[in-house]
Amino acid sequence: MTISDTTDISAAAAPAGSPPRLASVGRFMRAYAKRPSGLVGLGILLVATVLALSAPLFIGPEQLDVTKVDGPLLSAPGSGYLLGTDQAGRSVVDLLIWGSRSSLSIGVIATVLTMVLGSTIGLLAGHYPGKLGKALMHVTDWFIALPSLPLAISLAAVLGQGTASITIAIAVTSWTSTARLVRAQTLAVEARPFIERAKVLGAGNRQVMIRHVLPNVAPLILVSATLTVASAILSEATLTFLGLGDPTGVSWGSMLNAAFYQGAMTSGAWWYVGTPGIAILLVVLGFTLTGRAVEHVLNPRMVG
Repeated sequence: MTISDTTDISAAAAPAGSPPRLASVGRFMRAYAKRPSGLVGLGILLVATVLALSAPLFIGPEQLDVTKVDGPLLSAPGSGYLLGTDQAGRSVVDLLIWGSRSSLSIGVIATVLTMVLGSTIGLLAGHYPGKLGKALMHVTDWFIALPSLPLAISLAAVLGQGTASITIAIAVTSWTSTARLVRAQTLAVEARPFIERAKVLGAGNRQVMIRHVLPNVAPLILVSATLTVASAILSEATLTFLGLGDPTGVSWGSMLNAAFYQGAMTSGAWWYVGTPGIAILLVVLGFTLTGRAVEHVLNPRMVG
């Protein structure tokens, strides 16, 4: 078979007029659809996202205001309350759905900041392996040596209570693994011949990193992002449970905080204690399954 025959076959196999990027997306989606665990994870995330985005349509401020609700205190599931009520008489279902908005948004925004910071440091350290790269890696190793949770607690406490401080604290303490992964992949990509050809043809450092290295590192960043969201949501729940979140807001971590400090645990109100924990578990599982499926699709040599 000649080269022209091979080209004709590949052209016939691809839809006429479809751009290469669209064809790549189509192949990715077909490969992803073959992984049941990935579909389960994606389904969990879709349900959580739809509920979070549509919450204002059926949950009003008066249903979350402790001064306006009139439900029974710490009532068990049933009697008009699917998952019972909290210590103020608010529906746990309403709190759970509304709390997903804060927990998911902090997890996603913190992950975006983490990916930007870690990817930038990794690209620079890999492209400039001299003094700059070594200095950046020394800073990365220093952050790795520090315990992440105490550091996040300290940062959040210094910055003050609120979602912004928690988001920044999570991002500052979570970028190191991404930086090391991106640096290693950058070094591997820059060792390939096409990078040398681009430099010979006059491509500058910025052009090499953005147009040649970054597209080849992007799949690794995508996988890292889907897995980082899960840990970011756990970190948000931990910091909010410790009282570092917005005291006036509702999130899954604040629900656990209220259950612990306002008598739900000692009263045996398992429905108020368990439901936010199960919600966190399901969403983290969804992101983990999705991330693993994406990782297997982008790297078919992985086993399992």
